[in-house]
Amino acid sequence: MNELQTPIENYLDYCESQKRLDTKTLRAYRIDLTQFCRHIQPDDVLAVTPKVLEDFISGLHQKYKPKTVKRKIASLKALFHYFEYRDLIERNPFNKIQVKFREPALLPKTIPLHTLETFLSAIYQHQADAKTAYQKRNALRDAAVIELLFATGIRISELCSLGVENVNLYDQTILIYGKGSKERKVQIGNDDVLNILQNYKNDFQTEIQNCGHFFVNQNGRELSDHAVRRMINKYTSLAAIDLHITPHMFRHTFATTLLEADVDIRYIQEILGHSSINITEIYTHVAMSKQRDILTTKHPRKDFHL
Repeated sequence: MNELQTPIENYLDYCESQKRLDTKTLRAYRIDLTQFCRHIQPDDVLAVTPKVLEDFISGLHQKYKPKTVKRKIASLKALFHYFEYRDLIERNPFNKIQVKFREPALLPKTIPLHTLETFLSAIYQHQADAKTAYQKRNALRDAAVIELLFATGIRISELCSLGVENVNLYDQTILIYGKGSKERKVQIGNDDVLNILQNYKNDFQTEIQNCGHFFVNQNGRELSDHAVRRMINKYTSLAAIDLHITPHMFRHTFATTLLEADVDIRYIQEILGHSSINITEIYTHVAMSKQRDILTTKHPRKDFHL
């Protein structure tokens, strides 16, 4: 057994009990750190040198995309910071290596609004055409999920973990626990969305109370992000939409449309739960229709008379 496993398990316990990291983050940490354990020669934390880290990171670059490598490095950095904090090592080997690298700037993918309207119409049409109460209830739940994704820009993990107590339809707000257990309150500003959420809550009241989560699956258990992805694929196919739609694209579309409507980027940052305005600013590169409008109506060349 690798001698690193024990201090790593202690670290993961610390992350769960003290840092209060969510299950998804803890699972990612465990995967990354277990991989590190299996692929290095030293079996003692003191034997992990800068050279060992550099070789391991070099191997990661050959196997994974930059975004994945960045996450795995962040997991390792946090681990060795903990070792240093607990005086398990005298010097942090990360202090002796340069791990910065240029990650390709990938612009967020959005859903064209006419496509989004077609997608939503497919859900409501499926509900109207449902031949059984079971099919009609599931379509109602699906509509509530998709409407909330687009209405609030909520992350899929945040949506699936919403507790029944976090959704206040009377006040028209949802309380979201985001990354790092940071909480934010988001308003639901559309009456149609509120109505569909209320109808869903009324119809699924028993399952919601028994489960404790606001969104439940057909077995009355917490809805999973995998189930939401299957749901989206189902309606993409029903609507004959030639676009691969992911849950996060609703968030991207939400942010981009607000930006194009001249909403202050600081408000968008707060609604999305971004820790830094730099993260939100990537949407400024996506708002092409706004850019087109500005350059068409504001550029001084339009006033030239040649």
